[in-house]
Amino acid sequence: MTARDSNKMHFTPLLTGLFAASAVAAPAKDLAVRQLGGSTSNELEDGSCKPVIFINARASTEPGNMVSNYAIGLSSLVLSNANAHSKGLSTGPALCSSLKRALGDVACQGVGGAYSAGLAQNALPGGSSQGAFDEAKRLFNLAHTKCPDSTIVASGYSQGTAVMNGAIKDLDAEVQDQIAGVVLFGYTKNAQNDGQIENFPADKVKVYCAATDGVCGGALLVTAGHFTYTDDVAPASDFLQQKVQSAGSSSSSSSSSSSSSASSDDESSSSGLDLGSLFG
Repeated sequence: MTARDSNKMHFTPLLTGLFAASAVAAPAKDLAVRQLGGSTSNELEDGSCKPVIFINARASTEPGNMVSNYAIGLSSLVLSNANAHSKGLSTGPALCSSLKRALGDVACQGVGGAYSAGLAQNALPGGSSQGAFDEAKRLFNLAHTKCPDSTIVASGYSQGTAVMNGAIKDLDAEVQDQIAGVVLFGYTKNAQNDGQIENFPADKVKVYCAATDGVCGGALLVTAGHFTYTDDVAPASDFLQQKVQSAGSSSSSSSSSSSSSASSDDESSSSGLDLGSLFG
């Protein structure tokens, strides 16, 4: 069996499960649309620089660029059928709100554009399209060039985790260095990448994969556990806050060392001039 055949077999449960559910999910979906609406945030692209920039890649079928109203309704149906309690899907907006409450000035930016969050893209070798990776890379590079003094943090949910992996692994070193931390919910490449983002420091990454989430095992099998990550938003926010604070401390220490070095050089130069006047 080829790798492509294997991908197709793994992807079948995802397509079958989601499309079968969508056929009877209209009432739940419509209710979710009325209650929750979509979510789009372009504060990096449209706003001024903030001390912290949060970039989020949403899951499959999610409109806007942060979270879906369709997928929220669909998850409610899946969890209802499994006799489970729906905890929602809005990890992106919830993380944005949590970081703003804790850190103050945070610019929240969703990955949109060429990232359509279509279901079929899950079956591609990288777990999403090259266009999606390029769009996420564009946003990270924009944060770096527009706001070089800001600290970047990021998150992805479901297909959005593959987008984060595909983008971050190919960023230039100086852009990667500006990223303090990344959290991934329901990581579709968790098994393949050993719970890491390729070519990126493991200590900057925190993966949340529920034991009952079939997606995390590498088979793209959507189970009830794939829709229960709202409970992990609080610890994920804490992780990102700690990384932001650590990045700030490192930056302050570096600046302090540079200032001390410059001061010492000035004192040496001044001392040399005084000695010259005494002996000249």
